[in-house]
Amino acid sequence: MADDDLVFRALADPTRRLLLDALHERGGQTQSELEQVVQGQVEMTRFGVAKHLRLLEEAGLVVTRKEGRSKHHFLNAVPIQTIHERWIGKYTAARASALLDLKRALEDQP
Repeated sequence: MADDDLVFRALADPTRRLLLDALHERGGQTQSELEQVVQGQVEMTRFGVAKHLRLLEEAGLVVTRKEGRSKHHFLNAVPIQTIHERWIGKYTAARASALLDLKRALEDQP
C-alpha cells in the first residue's frame, strides 16, 4: 500500500485522530496514558488501542522510543504535511495569490 494510502487510512478513523490529538497536545505518552484518553471518549480494550497505535506507526504518523520497560509515543507530523502540500497547498495557493493581487491593485489606486 502506498504511503499516502496508509496515512489517509489512518486518519479516516476518529479514534486514531483522537490519539493523534492527544500526542499533539503532549508527546511521549505511554500506551497506558493513551488508553485513559481514549477511555474518556470511546469504550475500547487495551488491545484495541494497541491495534490503533500499530496502524498509526505503520503509516509513519507515530514514532516510538523505548525507555526501560516503557514505550513512549510521539506524533510525527511529516506525513500530514506531505499530504497537505500535495492535496491542499496547491489549491489554496491560487486563492492566496488572488488576494495578493487584489491587495496590490487596491494599494496602487490613487
